[in-house]
Amino acid sequence: MWFKDAENFKKYCGYEINGVWYPRVTKIIDIKSKPALEFFYKDMENFSAARQVSSKSAQEGSLVHEVVQKLAVGEKTDIPPEIKSAVEAFQEMQEEKNIVFYPEFIEKRVWSAENRYAGTLDALATIDGKFGVLDIKTSAGFYPEYNLQTAAYLQALREEEVKSDLALPEEVQTRWILRVNQHRVCKKCGAKLREKGGRSKVTLAKNNGIKPCKDEEHDWSLVIGDVELKEFPYYARDIKAFLAAKILWEWENDYWLRQIGYSR
Repeated sequence: MWFKDAENFKKYCGYEINGVWYPRVTKIIDIKSKPALEFFYKDMENFSAARQVSSKSAQEGSLVHEVVQKLAVGEKTDIPPEIKSAVEAFQEMQEEKNIVFYPEFIEKRVWSAENRYAGTLDALATIDGKFGVLDIKTSAGFYPEYNLQTAAYLQALREEEVKSDLALPEEVQTRWILRVNQHRVCKKCGAKLREKGGRSKVTLAKNNGIKPCKDEEHDWSLVIGDVELKEFPYYARDIKAFLAAKILWEWENDYWLRQIGYSR
């Protein structure tokens, strides 16, 4: 990654909290290989087209985050028609599972003074009597880097200084990843069509005994909301992997870290 100068590096890669600069969790995790992303780039006609789809997908994902987070804490907001199915599916899940979100911890900055990193929580929530980190994703599936991210947040929130400064209502016990998505289903063969970032991707049904339709033969349903909540209560291996990734990230960015006086 190219940076104009040290200030550009600091702004892009970290946060300053209480007068101390911390590397961002998501930038640290970028050091990890992402096979799904590599396959995505290979499928695209060129790099420019891939960047355009990625940018538009990020904008759509941010919109889902914004709407879901507002509705989660009872705030009224308009639901854009293009994400209505996904958002309504989330609302049904929240009611069914009685998920309680805390307005003061939506998009909340957290940090680890002990391990020197910072990040921004999507939410803290209580589910089935447990208080924990909840991270919202708009992907088609779950990816390993999500576990590294949530483990970093959970570890930070267990530090006494952070718990005190943030006035947490209780000890953070666990973490969840909430996947909010939408798709269409072929009425003939069960294939799924996901439309995001201006790109349409068809995933064939697995082991349903029905011959897949040809591209022009699919009979697509209306858009269906697709939400999934997974808990990851054990995080020892994930935080170990995250801290290892941080060491590699520091090695990779040693020049700029020395320029800003970062001490490890």
